[in-house]
Amino acid sequence: MRAQVVESREFATKISGSEAVVLLTKPHVEGTGTEDGFTDCVGKDLAGGKTPFRIQNNDEFVDQLFPWFEPSTAPTRPEGLVALVDKPRVAEQLAKTGVRYVVWFDGVTRKTDGGGSIACGAGPGGAGCIGFGWWEKESDYVATIWDIKETRSAGTVSTNVTGTSALVGVVVPLPFIARVRGTACDRMADQLRSFLRGDDLAAAQ
Repeated sequence: MRAQVVESREFATKISGSEAVVLLTKPHVEGTGTEDGFTDCVGKDLAGGKTPFRIQNNDEFVDQLFPWFEPSTAPTRPEGLVALVDKPRVAEQLAKTGVRYVVWFDGVTRKTDGGGSIACGAGPGGAGCIGFGWWEKESDYVATIWDIKETRSAGTVSTNVTGTSALVGVVVPLPFIARVRGTACDRMADQLRSFLRGDDLAAAQ
């Protein structure tokens, strides 16, 4: 399995215990958007560990800010935050949520290649399988971090993980599964945690 994480920062970030983070899926007019399972996984990782973050439930956040963060009306650029924050009702609702950072996710996990075959059957001597099948998957995700207080983009974190799984048929099929999306989730959560706390900036000083 191969994994890569890349970070791009626009300015310094720091989060306090009273401030929350909400993880949202970037709206897609066409095609498939980021799976809910991936954002849920990243949120669970960020909410746990020795330094847990306060993660705002994404459905509750969208409902509280209705209709401003619905897929059809959500701002597509950080500049759109300025117009939203200028609306008294929106600014009031944002303050109630306690959200400081909005993290927009884009990307999916997909099958990129595969081959082989498995044949199973039953006979007088019993049932069994024979053969070999394999498939490769790629998890490619980008997280764009918006700072509500500064009303601009703080930067991006991207992760790319590829891995090959196999199914070996020797009487009983034996699966060898590469945790591609799970690894991408872990790497993304670790890097986001470091980004939001400003660990990379402290290390550079």
